[in-house]
Amino acid sequence: MINKLVIVGVGLIGGSLALALRQAGAVKEVVGVGRSRENLETARQRGIIDRIETDLATAIKDADVVVLAVPVASMLPTIQELAPHLSPDTIVTDVGSTKRDVIGYALQHLPDHVSRFIPGHPIAGAEKSGAAAAFPDLFQGRNVVVTPLPENDAEAVSKISNMWTTCGAIVNTMPALRHDEIFAAVSHLPHLLSFALVEDIAFRPNAKELFSYAAGGFRDFTRIAGSHPEMWRDICLANRDVLIREVDTYQSQLDRLRGMLEQGDGKSLEEIFGHARTARAEWLAGKQDS
Repeated sequence: MINKLVIVGVGLIGGSLALALRQAGAVKEVVGVGRSRENLETARQRGIIDRIETDLATAIKDADVVVLAVPVASMLPTIQELAPHLSPDTIVTDVGSTKRDVIGYALQHLPDHVSRFIPGHPIAGAEKSGAAAAFPDLFQGRNVVVTPLPENDAEAVSKISNMWTTCGAIVNTMPALRHDEIFAAVSHLPHLLSFALVEDIAFRPNAKELFSYAAGGFRDFTRIAGSHPEMWRDICLANRDVLIREVDTYQSQLDRLRGMLEQGDGKSLEEIFGHARTARAEWLAGKQDS
């Protein structure tokens, strides 16, 4: 049981976490902190939070768990702000899409509290955002990655893992670097490519004509270009060293395909397309079985 849960950033992720814990009867009080009073009022009206606090120091007083559900670029100032006010027993966790940067902030600004700072990343999302979009089943059957630190208290790690399991999530643990490498490949690079393709088409002289003929394939490939630009700017920059390596690897694949096109090598093209199709089918089948 979490007696007092503080959600800093009551959006889709933070709000859904609170709703899931409420539904499971696993939390007594939820306090919401955020920049938008309107969003926080929505959260209170929907029963996501019990009360609103605009002052972070007041909000986190005697909290059992503080969840940092703010954008990646807001993690540093948020950690700096809460650092002087943390109770010794309070566990702090985050939901950020990158881990090494957030861990670095914690090591620098929470040196006496690192044992109870448990980095996390729920792999869940939806097209809409904000407290209005939150729903309790968001994490059902979804992966949550926890990247424990050597300094972490085992009881604190267990409490955060159990929190996510209570929400229906599947908890996996891995080192922070491995996390950032994996998500650079399967999340950050795809977003970068999707934004890049739309940008390329949009600034051509005949963009209007091109878009008028774009159909299902273009829509599917570019769906994630509808994601929040500011958020993805910050994610890409936070993980840029690994992401640059992924861009280089992808560029090598494009160069390989270009060579096949120049040579009219249909056999090799078909082999690559076939391998990709099979790999995708196996991935989808695995998702359905899990």
